[in-house]
Amino acid sequence: MGRSYAHWKGQVLNSDELHELYEGLKLNNVNQYDYVLTGYTRDTSFLAMVVDIVQELKQQNSNLVYVCDPVMGDKWNGEGSMYVPKDLLPVYRDKVVPVADIITPNQFEAELLTGRKIHTEKEALEVMDMLHAMGPETVVITSSDLQGPLGNDYLIALGSHRRNGTKVTQRIRVESPKVDAVFVGTGDLFAAMLLAWTHKHPNNLKVACEKTVSAMQHVLQRTIRSAKAQAGGNKPSSAQLELRMVQSKKDIENPDIIVKAAVL
Repeated sequence: MGRSYAHWKGQVLNSDELHELYEGLKLNNVNQYDYVLTGYTRDTSFLAMVVDIVQELKQQNSNLVYVCDPVMGDKWNGEGSMYVPKDLLPVYRDKVVPVADIITPNQFEAELLTGRKIHTEKEALEVMDMLHAMGPETVVITSSDLQGPLGNDYLIALGSHRRNGTKVTQRIRVESPKVDAVFVGTGDLFAAMLLAWTHKHPNNLKVACEKTVSAMQHVLQRTIRSAKAQAGGNKPSSAQLELRMVQSKKDIENPDIIVKAAVL
């Protein structure tokens, strides 16, 4: 999954700058939102400011849905490591996740947030229940190193949806073919598409995940085909593996369902 580029430039927005932008939106009376989506952040005060803003926006619109991708780290060869400062974890765990409606951690991030390791699907479902208890009514573990019925060439994602305050839970497993390459931005794309498809199918996590993961597969397969063609037999470079999102517009808007979810 995600690794970054060798070089990166530009500025990191800090919490004061975020606050200033938000104040500008308020002054212009354009602070009516249906969704908020957050991803990679490396600053605790920025994250704390996001929480304040989300809470205020929820007062404006009680139906606002906050989708949080709690980007903290990942596993490589079974070893988990954080690629953001460690002090972000308590902020995500104690402040952000409680105000989120939908969260999309990978297995390592789910383990960090709950303090529990996942070795089996049963443990993963228990961890998702712990995450529900922290606030979000939809939890999707976007990738894991669990072994599913289809075997080792498939990546397992797990989803769990609890209807507004009830204990009635829909749980699903999605197995998608592993793609042998390292891409940048897959997590962002996943969270954004899950937001879109849960909007279209608010009480059907199965269909929302099938469409999200299928669209993801279309994008990744198109990307790898195109990258291999460019590389002409060599190992594709990270530049050649840029996600072919524009070229996949139709697949993103209306994906052929090529990956099905199992209801657990």
